[in-house]
Amino acid sequence: MHPTSESPARTLIPLEQPGSFTIGCNYWASHAGTAMWSDWRPEIVARDFKQLRAQGVQWLRVFPLWPDFQPIHLLRGGGGVHVEMRHSEQPLPDNSLGQAGLSAVVMERFAAFAEMARQADLKLVVGLITGWMSGRLFVPPALEGLDPLTDPLSIMWQIKFIKAFVTETRRAPAIVSWDLGNECNCMGKTPSREAAYLWTAAVAGTIRSVDPSRPIISGMHSLTSSTGDVQNVWFIEDQGELTDILTTHPYPYWSRYTRSDAVTAQRTTLHATAETRFYTDLGGKPCFAEEIGTMGPLVAGDVVSADFARTNLFSLWANDCRGFFWWCGFDQTHLAHAPYDWNGVELELGLFRVDGTPKPVALEMASFRKFLDTLPFVELPPRVTDGVCLLTLNLDDWAVAYGAFVLAKQARLDFRFSQIQQPIPDAPFYLLPSLKSQNCVPRRKWLEIIERVRQGATLYLSLDDGIVPGFNEVAGVELLTRAKPREPISAVMNETVLPLWDGDDLIFSPTTAEVLATRQDTGTPAFWRHSLGKGQIFVLISPLEKAVTLRPGAFDENAPPFWQIYAAVARFLPPVRWFDCLSPVLAVTEHPQENGTRIVIAINHSDEEHSAAGLFPIGTALDTVFRGGVNLGETHLHLTVPSHDAVVFSLKKA
Repeated sequence: MHPTSESPARTLIPLEQPGSFTIGCNYWASHAGTAMWSDWRPEIVARDFKQLRAQGVQWLRVFPLWPDFQPIHLLRGGGGVHVEMRHSEQPLPDNSLGQAGLSAVVMERFAAFAEMARQADLKLVVGLITGWMSGRLFVPPALEGLDPLTDPLSIMWQIKFIKAFVTETRRAPAIVSWDLGNECNCMGKTPSREAAYLWTAAVAGTIRSVDPSRPIISGMHSLTSSTGDVQNVWFIEDQGELTDILTTHPYPYWSRYTRSDAVTAQRTTLHATAETRFYTDLGGKPCFAEEIGTMGPLVAGDVVSADFARTNLFSLWANDCRGFFWWCGFDQTHLAHAPYDWNGVELELGLFRVDGTPKPVALEMASFRKFLDTLPFVELPPRVTDGVCLLTLNLDDWAVAYGAFVLAKQARLDFRFSQIQQPIPDAPFYLLPSLKSQNCVPRRKWLEIIERVRQGATLYLSLDDGIVPGFNEVAGVELLTRAKPREPISAVMNETVLPLWDGDDLIFSPTTAEVLATRQDTGTPAFWRHSLGKGQIFVLISPLEKAVTLRPGAFDENAPPFWQIYAAVARFLPPVRWFDCLSPVLAVTEHPQENGTRIVIAINHSDEEHSAAGLFPIGTALDTVFRGGVNLGETHLHLTVPSHDAVVFSLKKA
């Protein structure tokens, strides 16, 4: 964040530093869960801290449960008239904590908690409005029955809570950031974007008014973009405007389109990275996986969960996603109070079992932390990107973005996301995936993109039922007919059959286009390339990105190799990488360093060990191997990457 007159200069925390990576977990005391503040046992908390620190956990996201910290009751008079707020029958104390409705006793417990964290060398992210937790709504007795996100009385007391709590605790050195609260967008039925914006602005503005020295973390999940067609009033752009750090909670069990494949399938293990990059790029703020996990043994066993965690640790780190916070620290199978009595999926999610033994996931986190500590650099340089994926109007943009991201990784491409309504970034390559509706791209934006192509850029677009002006001329084809498909359509490219699962039945005739794939039924173009000025356009007649996201198994090893469409485009792009290893199960990123070397990270997203050979340009040489099997041949590097693991090495100019 750049300082302005409204935001005084402050020191950025690691989550804001490009290339930094933080390992943490979400924490409730092992003996009590959400009852930890009413059943306060500091000796157990101290033991928890020691166990977590031993497994590489650096930061904890913690939760001052709203009704425990602000236990206000509303006393009424005749006719139900509001008379007074009290702590049960006791008048609110005549001091700053009391007048905000805060319990002095519980605030003392939090102060002790923060000091214990300092002594354990643990940093705290504090979720201020903890009114939603694990399927239960927690509000002070006085505010029960009110919508926490829209009712003025509730919001007034939230503001009082925040002002007093932050003022009282802001000197605690263990606290590094304020989180708005835990998934607060679940606390009520927000009627509009404006209501969501106002609640966020009220809470964030109150925090900044009393502590401008720390960043504000969103804490929200399941956001959408303002231009997508999914109904949701909580938008990535608004959270990006009002907070400093965005958050994803990318559970494969809960998130849209992520339960299609196994927990360790490539689509699933790329989900957290794809969603976090989606939030980062559209929201304009750094983002991290603030809650991540596999949701227990009926979703994934301990060994599978460890594989899932290891793959995500490497992937999030390689793609500058800033952090990995597991949900949660300790199993809660012994707890009988709600929400644990209600919700079976919440009980077995910890890094530690009830008997205190660490699970394989905890060991993976410790191992990854040790690996990072061995590296000669603290911050990983930004990855090389090939272009920009422009998400257009009136589509399910997360479905399209997710499919495009996975296809690109399989084809050895990396891009940034942007919205068509935002200023179009300068780039040599643009994707317009799965164009939908007659107003998918504003005319002015379409003309701007086409002009960039004429000046030398490459454009790839795929068609749903989208329509853009002057298409036939710039694409080098003539549309003959358009209809709804009666039968499944397939394309043939280099003797490979690729089913086209969605979109209109489009019959094109080439005029000046170079046909790269034809329809199996008609022999007419299905995928082609056309030169335009100094640049080129690639067109696919099907909304591939949406289709693969919506279909289970579309990225499996035995599925049609849809990624070859993207690989065909990549062959025409100017080379920006040093290392050429085209293997669809390896996600490879390159990171140029100031000393002229490049760090290469190759992550195996499959269930089997994978061997691959990669070319590197004449004039480069292997520099340092930081992790894994990398062997030097005469013209190739030979990689041996264990299942759900990575190799990390650097290249230098010879």
